Amino acid sequence: MDAQGRGRADDVDPADQWVLNPRTGEYELRLSPSAPESSVPGPRTEGPRTAGRRTTAPGREVPPQRRRPEPEAPVPGRRGRRPEKKKSRGKRVLLWTGGSMAFVVLVAGVGGYVYLKHLEGNVSTTDVGTAGSSSFKKDEAFNILIIGTDKRTGEGNEGYGDKGSAGHADTNILLHVAEDRSNATALSIPRDLIVDIPDCETTQKDGTKKVIPGTSGVRFNQSLGDFGRDAGCTMRTVAETTGIKPDHFMMADFNAVKTLTTAVDGVDVCVEHAVDDPKSHLQLPAGESKVEGEQALAFVRTRHAFGNEGDLDRIKVQQQFLGSLMRKMASGDTLTSPTKLVKLAEAATKALTVDSAIGKVGTLKDIALELKKVPTKNITFTTVPVIDNPAEKVKATVVVNEAKGPQVFDMIKNDISFTEVEQKEKKEKAAVAARLKGEKSEPGEVRVRVMNGGAPTGSAQQELAYLQTQAGVSKSENAGNAPADIAKTTLEYAPDQADQARALAEILGLSGAAMKPGKSVTNSQGLPTMTLTLGKDFKGAGVKLDGSVKKPDLDNESTADQKLCAS
Repeated sequence: MDAQGRGRADDVDPADQWVLNPRTGEYELRLSPSAPESSVPGPRTEGPRTAGRRTTAPGREVPPQRRRPEPEAPVPGRRGRRPEKKKSRGKRVLLWTGGSMAFVVLVAGVGGYVYLKHLEGNVSTTDVGTAGSSSFKKDEAFNILIIGTDKRTGEGNEGYGDKGSAGHADTNILLHVAEDRSNATALSIPRDLIVDIPDCETTQKDGTKKVIPGTSGVRFNQSLGDFGRDAGCTMRTVAETTGIKPDHFMMADFNAVKTLTTAVDGVDVCVEHAVDDPKSHLQLPAGESKVEGEQALAFVRTRHAFGNEGDLDRIKVQQQFLGSLMRKMASGDTLTSPTKLVKLAEAATKALTVDSAIGKVGTLKDIALELKKVPTKNITFTTVPVIDNPAEKVKATVVVNEAKGPQVFDMIKNDISFTEVEQKEKKEKAAVAARLKGEKSEPGEVRVRVMNGGAPTGSAQQELAYLQTQAGVSKSENAGNAPADIAKTTLEYAPDQADQARALAEILGLSGAAMKPGKSVTNSQGLPTMTLTLGKDFKGAGVKLDGSVKKPDLDNESTADQKLCAS
């Protein structure tokens, strides 16, 4: 099939229609002219083939390049001598896949309206109504729920999933991308996690709406498929369980792993011990191997080759697979190969079902452009903290670990990175040097009003009591609740109050980033005062804040740049 998806030029390799434009450094699609070409032969040089000549109008060819003493740059689109490769931020693609799901974003910089419309026709969409966002916004943080179903489609998948399954939420990853694109978190949600599924409205094939009643105390994977539940029901279940509302979803079945890994010529994996699993037919020697197609699917689907043969161990292996695949996609062998990029675009779009808001290829491309800004070293893979279900004698399901889970969910909701982000560290150091260095007032000279901006009820009064009775900050007062909740505690002050701000920062353990130069307000005595707003990071009266958020110790955590071996 040619790049337009029609049969007139079936003998044309699609990769031959992607040409490096020396002016932009990006590959562009050059389609064959629809009208007959001129029959007047031109002199043959080491430049383009006749069939590849660019046209200025239907049936009219660009004249062949004349010989000149100094060689000039080739006309964009001609397939002559390969020009010197240029580095381009536009020639990157980011692809994720894990278990029986695939999340693919298209090549940034692809050209050709007809081809893009062809790709758009490959993508299936689902109307999820108010379960997600109505559009994709480039300047905001966003959450995409990646779902892999256990539905059997295509040949060779008889050994996986439940026979006749409507397609349950077998593999699930909630991908959060930070507003400043400096980091991202991929949170795996176990399929055997016990949750409450809320009522959800679904759109039927005939366009009518149907509300499917919710249920309590069931496995997470039942949020899709059972009773006709669609991906919107799974999105609502995520919001109910974590407090994090997914903006969009991307879903695929078993075939996605096979076709996508084949498109990139395989993915490198590593195992500590040799694997011979008769159930998945996975056979690998100890050490590093390359898997693709059927073998790749077996690698991410097997439950008997690693760890305790449970779903949590399989999730860990899938996360390692994801990191390896992302590194493969960022390699020069993939990014500079038109053949691979075309194969990826075709395989990716055919594998996907997405919500209607992002069903256009142009929107998927926008998502790709935003995702490629995130360094792989700052993409964290982790899993919802869980414990064995205490209601079961024979342990088969898990529940959220209430000691760790809420903190993980809050970090994602408040756009807090799980990794140390270099850019933020540099800004933080600069802020500390600029704002904390200098003279400090005596505590008794510090005027400050305390507001609650997200801390537990009563925190402002408790902190005020500490400041007045133990820290010597007698000129302080309670200002009630802030207009909106904030994640981190802040101190706003006018330039002439910097010495007071530094004194209070030392007392409270505030970082430079928490100090916000701005303006003062008037206190109850009519004097200028600073404003201390307690955020969700407030740890209690008298407990110092260090400006960072300490995350809980998590069992399954890695970053996309790490090379790990499954065990």
